[in-house]
Amino acid sequence: MNKLLGQLLKKRGFSEDFLTPKYEDLIDARELPDMEKAVERIKKAVREKEKVLIYGDYDADGVTAAAIMRDTLVKTGIQEVVTVLPDRFKDGYGLNMRVVEQAEREKAALVVTVDCGSNNAEVVMALGVAGIDVIVTDHHEIMGELPQAVAVINPQRLELGTQKNAELKMLCGAGVAFMVARGLVQAGLIPAGQEKWLLDLVVIGTICDNMTLVGQNRILGFYGLKVLKKTRRVGLVELMRVAGVKKLSAEAIGFQIGPRLNAAGRLASAELAYRLLTADSRANAAQLAQELEDLNRERKQQQQRGVQEIEQRGVGEKPVIVAVGDWHEGVLGIIAGRLVEEYRRPVFVLAPTAEDEQVLKGSGRSFGEFSLAEVCRECKNSLVAGGGHAGACGVKVLKEKLTEFEREVNKFYQKLELKNQERFLEQTEDLVLTGVEQLNQDLAQELKKLEPCGIGNVEPIFKLERMRIVEARKMGEEEKHLRLIVQGEDGGTLKLLAFSAPKLWLDVTMGDEVTVWINLIENEWRGLRSVEGRILRLEYCDECENLI
Repeated sequence: MNKLLGQLLKKRGFSEDFLTPKYEDLIDARELPDMEKAVERIKKAVREKEKVLIYGDYDADGVTAAAIMRDTLVKTGIQEVVTVLPDRFKDGYGLNMRVVEQAEREKAALVVTVDCGSNNAEVVMALGVAGIDVIVTDHHEIMGELPQAVAVINPQRLELGTQKNAELKMLCGAGVAFMVARGLVQAGLIPAGQEKWLLDLVVIGTICDNMTLVGQNRILGFYGLKVLKKTRRVGLVELMRVAGVKKLSAEAIGFQIGPRLNAAGRLASAELAYRLLTADSRANAAQLAQELEDLNRERKQQQQRGVQEIEQRGVGEKPVIVAVGDWHEGVLGIIAGRLVEEYRRPVFVLAPTAEDEQVLKGSGRSFGEFSLAEVCRECKNSLVAGGGHAGACGVKVLKEKLTEFEREVNKFYQKLELKNQERFLEQTEDLVLTGVEQLNQDLAQELKKLEPCGIGNVEPIFKLERMRIVEARKMGEEEKHLRLIVQGEDGGTLKLLAFSAPKLWLDVTMGDEVTVWINLIENEWRGLRSVEGRILRLEYCDECENLI
C-alpha cells in the first residue's frame, strides 16, 4: 500500500478492509422494521395478480428509489405496476389526497411508497378506508404518529443503541428500496444475485441525497460504482454521454448525473427522469437524456440570474441573508446554497407562489450550529408553514410578514451568540506535507480505492505548507481561472488549478510563499497522464493572510 494512503486511512480511523468491503457484510434486510410484513403483502400481490402503484418523490433519490422498486416488483412476477411521482409545484413533498383518487382510478390494490410516506398518516388512512393497502418505505424522520399501514419500513424507527442500527439509519430512500429487494430475495421471490443490478441506482440516490458513505453505504457505494460502470440501463448510458462523463466517480455522479436527474423535478416533471431510468429503447433514452440536458442548462441560467440579481442588489450586513425576487421556485434552494458559499452566512431565498402572490415560498440553507429546523420552530408566528433539517428547510411566508420574519430570524441568530461559524466551512486537511514529490501517479491510482467519496469519506485533502510559487498565470477569456506551479522543500514541483478563483487568489505572483489545501486529481491529455492539485483554500505565509 502507498505510504500516504496508509497514513490517511489511519488518520480517518479506517482499517485496510475499508478499501475492499464485502457484499456479504450487508446487514440482513429483516433487521429493518416491518420487512417481513411487507414481504408477505407483496407475496399476496404476486399470488392474486394485483395491480400495485408506486408513489415516489421528485428528487434524484426519490426517482432512483421509484425505479428500483418498479424493477423489484416486476422481478417478483407482478405484471401490473404503475408509478406516480409528485409535482413539486402542485403536490409538494409526500403523499397527498390526490394519490387516493389515482389509486382508485388505477384500481390498485396496493400502494408502495418510496422516499416518503412516514409523515402522511391521514392519506394512508384514507387509502385504507378506500380498501387499498399501503407499504411505506422511507428514510426521513417521523414527525408525528406512525401511519397505519401494512408495513412502515423506515430505519429511523430503530433505536440508536447499536452500530448495526446506526448504519441502517444512514440509508437513503433508494437504499431502503434496495433492502426491500434483498428481503424479497431472502424470501425466494427474486433469484439471488439479480438484486445486484439495482446498485447502479442505489449509488446515485445515496450520493445525490448526501448520505454518509461509511458502513452499509460504503458497501452499497463501492459495488454501486462497479455496477454503474457496466450498467444495463440505456437511459443512464445516454445521460452520461450527453453529460460528458468520462470517468465515473462520486464527483461525476454528484455534479454531472445528479443535477440532470434533479433538473426534471425542479423545472418540469420528475416523470422525465423516471422514464429515462426505465427506458428500454436507445432512441427514446437519447431523446429523454437530451431533454434533461436542456432542462439542466435552463436550471443553470435561472440559478445564475438569481445569484447575480441578489449580488447586484446587495445582501446587507445582517448575519442571516433573506432575499426575495421573481425567481423560479425550483432553483431557490440552489441559489441559497450558492450564496452560503459566497457570503458564508445562512440564507433564505423566497419568491411569490404561482397560486397566490401574497404568499412567498422559499428555501433556507445553513451550516455550523445555526439549525434551520430550530428557526422554523422559533419563528413560527411569522410563518405560514416551515420545516426541514439543520442545514436545509422550506418555508412559506405572507408577503406582509416578510419584514417580521427577517427580524425574527436575525434576532434568533444573535440570541444564540454563535462564535466563529465560518470554521465549519473551512477545508480540513487529512495530511500535511512540505514537499510534493510523493503526490505522484502512483498515489493518484491508490486514492481511487477510496471511491466513492463523500460525507464521512471525503476526497482526501492535502495541506501543502510553505510552497514557493515558481509560476502564476490567469486563464480564460475573462482571466477568472488560476494556474500555479509550486515548489516544495524537496525541490519537487506540482501544477495547481483553481477555476473561478476568488479575486484575492488571482493576486498571487511568482516568488510568493503560500500554504495551500488541495485535492489531488489525475489529468489525461492526448493519452498522457499527469497529476495536478485542485486548490480548495490558499493562504499567504508571510502575512498569514487568509485568502479563502
